[in-house]
Amino acid sequence: MSGLRNFVDKIKPTFEKGGKLGFLHSTFDAFETFLFVPNTVTRKGAHVRDCVDLKRVMIMVVLALVPAMLFGIWNVGYQHKLAFGLVDWGFWNIVLYGLVKVLPLYIVAYLVGLGIEFVSAQIQGHEVNEGYLVSGMLIPLIVPVDVPLWMLAIAVAFAVIIGKEVFGGTGMNIWNPALLTRAFLFFSYPSKMSGSTVWTGGVERFVNEGVAFQAGNGLVDGFSGATPLADATLANLQPKLWDMIVGTIPGSVGETSVIAILLGAILLIWTGVASWKIMVSSVLGGLAIGYLGYAVGATDLPGYYQLVMGGFLFGTVFMATDPVTSAQTECGKWIYGFLVGALAVTVRLWNPGYPEGMMLAILLMNTFAPLIDHYVIEGSIKRRAKKVKIA
Repeated sequence: MSGLRNFVDKIKPTFEKGGKLGFLHSTFDAFETFLFVPNTVTRKGAHVRDCVDLKRVMIMVVLALVPAMLFGIWNVGYQHKLAFGLVDWGFWNIVLYGLVKVLPLYIVAYLVGLGIEFVSAQIQGHEVNEGYLVSGMLIPLIVPVDVPLWMLAIAVAFAVIIGKEVFGGTGMNIWNPALLTRAFLFFSYPSKMSGSTVWTGGVERFVNEGVAFQAGNGLVDGFSGATPLADATLANLQPKLWDMIVGTIPGSVGETSVIAILLGAILLIWTGVASWKIMVSSVLGGLAIGYLGYAVGATDLPGYYQLVMGGFLFGTVFMATDPVTSAQTECGKWIYGFLVGALAVTVRLWNPGYPEGMMLAILLMNTFAPLIDHYVIEGSIKRRAKKVKIA
C-alpha cells in the first residue's frame, strides 16, 4: 500500500492545476480519494472531524448490496436451468451463466453513468461526486436480466443527466437516480419491464399470451417482469412462501431473495448508514394496507405476503432509505416510510394496470419528503411557542 501511495504522490503534480494534465485534476482526485482518505484538513473554525467520509458511506452501501447481487447472479442461472431442464448443470455452471448475463448490465451501468459524471466534473471543474458508486450497483439489481443493453444505457444517461446533474449532482437530486432509470425503462419500453412472459406459480409452469410452456422445452430464453405480481391477488397462483423468502423465483436480478436483502439491512442498520425508522415504518405501512385489502376481499393473500413479493423489501431497505431523497426529520422518517409502504401496496391491489407499486411509491414520496419535513418542523415550532406562552 505504501508503494501505491508513493506512486500516486509522484504523479500527482502532473495533474495539479498548472501541470501538463491539469485539466484532468478532478478525475485524478476522484481516483486518489477513492483509494485513500483525503489528507486535507480544515484551516479555521470549529468542525466535527470524522474519518468516515462520503466515499466510505457509499462503500458501506455497496457492501450491503453484495449478498443480493451474488444471489441474483446464481438465481439467473438457476432459473435458466429450470426453464430448459438442464439437469446436468452443477453449481458453477449456474453461477457462470448468471455472471455472463449480469456482468454486462454492470459494465453498461458504470461506463455510462460514471462517464457522464466524469465529463460533467471536467466541464464544471468540480470534484467527481461519489454517489454513483451506489446507483451503479443498484441499477442492474432492479431491472430484468434480459433488458437490452442499449435501452439500459439510454435509461442510465437520462437518470444521471436529468435526474441528478441538472440539480447539482450528489446530495442535490430530488429523486433516487436508480429508480429514475427503472421508471424510464418502464414507461418508455414497458414490454421489456413487464414482459409478455409472466410468472404464474410453481417452478415449471409459465404462461405466454395464454399458451402454457413446460420447463425443458427450450421455447423461451428469459422471463421478463419484476416478480410474481401479475396475479398478486390470487393465492393459488403464487409460488410457495419459502421460495419467495429464499429467492428461487424469477424476477429482477437482486429483488427476489428476502434473506439476502435482510443481510444487507442488518449491515446498514448496524453501521448507522440507513434509517431503521424508515424501514420499520415502511413495513408497517405495507402490512396495514395488505391486511386491509385482505379484509375487504381485494386479495386472497394475507398482508405479510406483500412484504416478500416484488421489490417491496428491496426498495424499503436500499432506496426508500436514501439519505438525500428521503425525509430528514425523525418524525418525518416515520411518516415518509409508512406512506411509502402503504402506497406501494395500494397500487398493487387497486391498480389493475400496474402490479408493482414500490417504484412509484418511493418516487412520489421523494417528491413530498421536503414537504413532510416542513410540516414536521412547523408543528414542532408551534408546540414550542405554546410552551413558551404557557410558561
